[in-house]
Amino acid sequence: MVSDQPGVAERMASTRLLPVLTVDDAGQAVPLGETLLQGGLDLAEVTFRTPTAEDALRAMATVPGLCVGAGTVLRIDQVDRAVDAGARFIVTPGLNADVVRRCLALSVPVFPGVATATEVMRATDLGLDVVKLFPAEHLGGVRMLAALGAPFPALRFVPTGGIDAASALSYLRHPAVLAVGGSWMAPAGLVRAGDWEQIRRLTAAAVDALASLEVPR
Repeated sequence: MVSDQPGVAERMASTRLLPVLTVDDAGQAVPLGETLLQGGLDLAEVTFRTPTAEDALRAMATVPGLCVGAGTVLRIDQVDRAVDAGARFIVTPGLNADVVRRCLALSVPVFPGVATATEVMRATDLGLDVVKLFPAEHLGGVRMLAALGAPFPALRFVPTGGIDAASALSYLRHPAVLAVGGSWMAPAGLVRAGDWEQIRRLTAAAVDALASLEVPR
């Protein structure tokens, strides 16, 4: 591993769930972060998909005990903005070597998206051993994960894309999976509505499901 990826990866391995958040109103960021903590998760990804994402990230990064990263990062300038806003890690939908190198230069953990064996090889050449499989369900789900992971036994994946509460468990049973990312714990509609109690319940349910499931570490 490179940069601080071990520390964040260890946290992912502990939580095993990465909420992927779309926040339209930065004023909702702090209560959303606090709600995730109440539900039992201390890790979150704020996607750079909205005009307010940077402000939302900055606000959520102030929540004590919460490790917040930036997702859907496409360009080097977004890396810099995210880090300035308090991002502890970067997640990308695809493999952009320049973005990865910028993260490494800043000693910021980065988890790039991969969808092919060629992209996995490029990621490992860059020194990474944790990558995001995206879009996981559309690529073929757990079968694709197993096929892609077989030639790379030292690599760990964070499947994301189209995963829900039920399918998450099937991924987590696979030894190549470090954690699973998804929005089912905090859907954008519930975030917009400020329905913190329902988000807390969904988050707690996801954590409870893990507690009752024997999954590989």
